[in-house]
Amino acid sequence: MNAARMPACVVLLAVCALSAAAPWLAPAGYAKQFREAPGSPPSRQHLLGTDEIGRDRFARVLYGTRISLLLAPAAALISTLLAALVGGLAGYLGGIWLRLATGFTDLFLSLPWLFLLITVRAVLPLNVSPVFSVLITFLILGLLGWAASARVLATSAQSLRSSDFIVQARASGLYGFRLFLVHVLPNLKPVLYAQFWISIPVFILSEANLGILGLGVAEPLPSWGSLLRELEGLVSFREEPWRLVPLLLLIIVMTSFQMFLSKEEVAA
Repeated sequence: MNAARMPACVVLLAVCALSAAAPWLAPAGYAKQFREAPGSPPSRQHLLGTDEIGRDRFARVLYGTRISLLLAPAAALISTLLAALVGGLAGYLGGIWLRLATGFTDLFLSLPWLFLLITVRAVLPLNVSPVFSVLITFLILGLLGWAASARVLATSAQSLRSSDFIVQARASGLYGFRLFLVHVLPNLKPVLYAQFWISIPVFILSEANLGILGLGVAEPLPSWGSLLRELEGLVSFREEPWRLVPLLLLIIVMTSFQMFLSKEEVAA
């Protein structure tokens, strides 16, 4: 691991460890209201103060980080599997299947992805339980974020069609979907891994955009999107700099992902 990726990996692991330890670091939880101290500044009891209704900001940052960092990989896994199924299989079959998949993927990519995501989320019910809203948000991200990866996988799978081991497998009597599962898909693993890791920061930012617009994770569950939305009422950064912690944490995590996903990782 090179010098740039090592500190990025350490930072990501530290953020994940802190979010995983949220029940111990913030035992009061993200929803408890300290009604005697709404909007209070940082103190020994509340390290980042409290919000307008008295909830501990430090606890909400930890739990919001946990939701984003745990469920963004789940959405990336869904999109990568869809990309492998659509793009990889179309590239392996070739012919009309590849042309159809390429045309559909190009059409999907030509649409404004963020507006499509907002439209799909907006037509769904908003008065759902917080847990269900989390599942809806990241399921939509996974189902709509496969097209770019599918295009890459289709090209990679197409290059494998005429390779020596595929010709040998066909000569041995292996055809169809079994050939794709046994020989083609395992050789696409490096590309699949790269697309999976690239998708995670994209989905984190997409959830943040939805949360800022009020279409993400429902209250009282926190997420980076809902935490960033609270900055709309910030009067002065100088008077309340602790409220910028969610934004700074998001910038740190995105920068760490950018450093972690070096050229060698993407090329794989």
